[in-house]
Amino acid sequence: MSDVPDGKLASAGRICVFCGSSVGASPKYLAEAKLLGQQMAGRGWNLVYGGTSIGLMGATADAVLAGGAEVTGVLPQALQDREIAHQGLTKLHFVGSMHERKALMASLSDAFIALPGGYGTLDEFFEIVTWAQLNIHSKPCILINTDDYFDFLLRFLDHAVKDEFVKPDNLRFVRVARNSAQALDWLEQGRNNASLNKNRARLEP
Repeated sequence: MSDVPDGKLASAGRICVFCGSSVGASPKYLAEAKLLGQQMAGRGWNLVYGGTSIGLMGATADAVLAGGAEVTGVLPQALQDREIAHQGLTKLHFVGSMHERKALMASLSDAFIALPGGYGTLDEFFEIVTWAQLNIHSKPCILINTDDYFDFLLRFLDHAVKDEFVKPDNLRFVRVARNSAQALDWLEQGRNNASLNKNRARLEP
């Protein structure tokens, strides 16, 4: 990243964050959502997410905006009232279906992070992981395991490998971070390595 004339950090890219439309039972979930947003903005990352003002989704978006970074929301028209569209975003796209929502969020993003959430969070995250497995994209997919929320899910994935429905090597498509700082460190290391390899390729005869 480098500084730009208006004093903001140059964009490191856009991270799509999947997470709950409620805040959950533990205050740690909300605290981590806010921390992720703060650290994303502080490191120059912009946010792509589901476009609502409530739950962990709204908290993450508010923290990114408060830090001066951009937030793009994607919300199905039918859910505008039910999920309470965020009115303060940099950009808010209305789409016709959940399928369009996921496809647009994926196309706008350079990486994917999931915080705690329910059916919708898991659906969105594992569709993206499935696309990685099918070589549709090669973008990082990271779970932030706040307060051990995803422990049982990770046990299930191990069970799926044991019963031969998931190949052991394909577990690599899901990285599990302890917290927001570790997740962002991984993304930045991966980006730096990719840039280094690209520069090496240019220098090779």
